[in-house]
Amino acid sequence: MPNLDAATRWVAAHVDSGLLPGAVLGVASRDGVIAVEAFGDARAEDRYPIFSITKPLVGMLAARHIDAGRLSLDTPLTDAVPGFGAGRDDVVRLRHLGSHSSGIVEPELDDATPLDEALLVPGRTFEVGTAVQYSSLAFHGIARLVEHAGGRPWEDQLETMLDGAGAAGLTMDAGHTSHVPVMSDQARIDWERFCAIRHPGAGASAAMEDMLAIARSLLADDGRLLSPGALAVMREPLSLGLPDFDQEAEPRRSEWGFTWNLRRSVPGLAASDGFGHAGWDGTELWMHPDHDVAFVLLTNVLGAQDRGLDPITLASALTS
Repeated sequence: MPNLDAATRWVAAHVDSGLLPGAVLGVASRDGVIAVEAFGDARAEDRYPIFSITKPLVGMLAARHIDAGRLSLDTPLTDAVPGFGAGRDDVVRLRHLGSHSSGIVEPELDDATPLDEALLVPGRTFEVGTAVQYSSLAFHGIARLVEHAGGRPWEDQLETMLDGAGAAGLTMDAGHTSHVPVMSDQARIDWERFCAIRHPGAGASAAMEDMLAIARSLLADDGRLLSPGALAVMREPLSLGLPDFDQEAEPRRSEWGFTWNLRRSVPGLAASDGFGHAGWDGTELWMHPDHDVAFVLLTNVLGAQDRGLDPITLASALTS
């Protein structure tokens, strides 16, 4: 059983210290929701921006098309964006977009350049498939491939997928929240401009009910979001052996599957079955199938981990 007392103490301590103004913690098993608790200025039904947890949602759309034979991990981005790749002599494929190994030149999340134009900026950061560098723009490439495969806007496809899993309240309107991100000198964003972008790599917002519906479906592998085969494809490591492009420090303790972060060997966390994603504002979504537990943390402090939030302690309590 997950250690709920330790988990709630962890969240409460970060709220009491002032690091987080509030948070909602949700925990579930395959059988149902175990607990939902709100802290500080939060209510259990509140909607929060989830930033990069948007990424695997878009990845799931692509995985559904892979399952149907309309895409493969080797589909080149140029199938959907013919003008992509000016000044490059390599081929960026879906697998590279979903594992942060594309070498795409990355703008800021609130950059005023339209995403279609940003994808067409010439050049690269590194040769495709030779390194890992976190990219949000790559998910606009995935969204374009999803539209190419599905014949309709990716947001419409997302709505259909989430309706089927009981998560219809999730929206790509990041501004639909009463918890605007808390910023600092080190972590800032032009919030209004960012919300207008509806970024497929970071632009969603959701309440705990929606997030736990997603988490439970993935934990149970029940086919409501993805077939078992499609989820298995997403959980296969794609970044093994690749160095981090912008870090010369110790090796990564987690790897990238197709849009999911895979916690295989993380200091302080005994569980090695975790797949999930974090958001810039401290949000967390993780599934641990071997432990029959999934959990979600919703909060709103940009750069929370850099300011002292340690989500591994939370994961450890909930997989003990």
